Amino acid sequence: MEKKFVVDNSIVMSWCFRDESSKYADKILDSLEEYEAIAPPIWPLEVANVLLVAERRGRLTEADSIRFLNLINELPLIVQQETPDRMLKEILALARECYISSYDASYLDLAMRNGVPIATRDSGLKKAAKRCKVPLFKG
Repeated sequence: MEKKFVVDNSIVMSWCFRDESSKYADKILDSLEEYEAIAPPIWPLEVANVLLVAERRGRLTEADSIRFLNLINELPLIVQQETPDRMLKEILALARECYISSYDASYLDLAMRNGVPIATRDSGLKKAAKRCKVPLFKG
């Protein structure tokens, strides 16, 4: 699969929660029939944390979380590994420059390095992507 884009956790988790779904997120999910999504190393921990918080708040059961994890494990979504040194230097610098979290900077950096668009619902990340000339993935 040659066509790629970076997918932010805000998109992925909207597939889990009906009250957070959107036409845009659904379109991104549908696009995975033709595209491969890539995510930074922080992504699995972000997914796990959202699921854990949702379980603790009674939004999901453990079985719901397991079903969702099984679903996303079937998708063409690849976590691209990164060296700790690079994460602590380049990504931190990008976060400072763009006034975003280091988590968001890891998604933006991945899109910039791979020359691919980014799919996100996060307004701060969208603004940073625009400043860095990273297109928003349309699906």
